[in-house]
Amino acid sequence: MVEAQLRKRGIGDARVLQAMLEVPREEFVAEPYRFSAYADEPIPIGFGQTISQPYMVALMAERLQLTGCEQVLEVGTGCGYAAAVLGRLALRVITVELIAELALLAQSNLRRAGLDSNIVALHADGSVGCPGFAPYDAISVAAAAPETPAALLEQLKDPGLLVIPVGERDDQELRVIHKREGRFEERVATMCRFVPLRGGEGWK
Repeated sequence: MVEAQLRKRGIGDARVLQAMLEVPREEFVAEPYRFSAYADEPIPIGFGQTISQPYMVALMAERLQLTGCEQVLEVGTGCGYAAAVLGRLALRVITVELIAELALLAQSNLRRAGLDSNIVALHADGSVGCPGFAPYDAISVAAAAPETPAALLEQLKDPGLLVIPVGERDDQELRVIHKREGRFEERVATMCRFVPLRGGEGWK
């Protein structure tokens, strides 16, 4: 996976590649899908949600430019896999999931894999961020929004980085937003397709 799907496709951050090597992806998918845990594709995790393909997880992590001293907010915990990867790259990860059953699943997966020591997994509406732990050095959003939620921009430190898919329900841009000196600089990393962001500042 790391060689064929990540390194050969341009993922060059050594820390990200190491994190992807260290986190056992099979621990975060249901038994019927474990045979394809490392395939270059998203995998269903129930409730209409998926675990993103390895390349997208690595790309989003790389764009956050983490050094190991940051507090990161992840919106859309899902099964907990991306949070586990971010946990290998940052000081602390606050990850928020709207679907209660998935929040519990993620907590169980992270605990079983022994990767929960610096991860706080919560059941809440992540589209409005998580004010109780704000501000954040970096924010990663694993669901597509019609536009970038204002609450996330407000909870991002200055300087700080936010990675989020934005666009229509079936076709989005993965945007990297850099907050610097009170201004927001935005660029597109790639085209993508994520499940819709639900909640107060997501799709209605």
